[in-house]
Amino acid sequence: MIAAAGRRVGAGLLVLWVAATAAYVALLAAPGDTVDSIIGDGPDSPLIRSQIIAEWGLDRPVILQYVDFLWRAVQGDLGRSYLLQRPVTEVIGAQLWPSLKLALAAAGVGIVLAVVLAVTTRRRWARRISSVSELIVVSTPPFLIGIVLLSVFSFHFGLFPVSGDRDLSALVLPALTMGLPIAGTLAQVLRDGLDRALDEPFAVTARARGLRENAVLVRHALRHALLPAVALLGWSFGVLIGGTVIIESVFGRPGLGQVAVSAVSSGDMPVVMAVVVFSAAGFVLVNTVADLAFLLIDPRLRRS
Repeated sequence: MIAAAGRRVGAGLLVLWVAATAAYVALLAAPGDTVDSIIGDGPDSPLIRSQIIAEWGLDRPVILQYVDFLWRAVQGDLGRSYLLQRPVTEVIGAQLWPSLKLALAAAGVGIVLAVVLAVTTRRRWARRISSVSELIVVSTPPFLIGIVLLSVFSFHFGLFPVSGDRDLSALVLPALTMGLPIAGTLAQVLRDGLDRALDEPFAVTARARGLRENAVLVRHALRHALLPAVALLGWSFGVLIGGTVIIESVFGRPGLGQVAVSAVSSGDMPVVMAVVVFSAAGFVLVNTVADLAFLLIDPRLRRS
């Protein structure tokens, strides 16, 4: 277990390093000048430019700047925003909770709907209707789902706020927008897993002991069908992180998506790097939790 945990931590650190390095290289290759980004609409002169270059260490070789960034990141210092002149951790921290809240709510919606659909649509006609609906939802771009939900439930019926993050009611439509595609994918995986589990010898034995079909389904088959769904859910978290950029724009919500878009458009490199590192760290953390959940779901993995 210790060796397995060590390998998982090492793989997570490797993912973080690759993500940060890729973002660093991409931003260096992007058009625009860092000094121009820092100056913005302020006064411009050769003296001011030389002071900025000296203050930010932009005259050093790129490799030294990269090593310095990695060393400060390991210590928890992700730099200072070029435009806001504030520590990046403060800029990110102020917008982290709205994005995290949206991602968790969307994941919860996706999990609950997927389990309900997989368990309740066992009849052939119900399965066909559910499969077609899931395919439509998965194939539809999330921003289009959000626009439809806004048009119906906000503009037409006035049940939910159009934008903002004032209360839980403002979280319903964005969570549904991001959760429905996840539910469609997870439901298909769960349903296939249930079909395989119900044909296993343990299911036949449970029926022979007199258990009803619903009891066999919920108490035995569902647990075995969860393994591939949990693995898929860990991967889906990366989709949730990327989806917040568009969904927060559609619903006018604060969060890391808005911060990332603003930082990219203005060339605020430290903020962009911090968003990438935070996103990669969240992805690694969720997948690590998913790996640990395997041990809780299937006792055979603990014995092996």
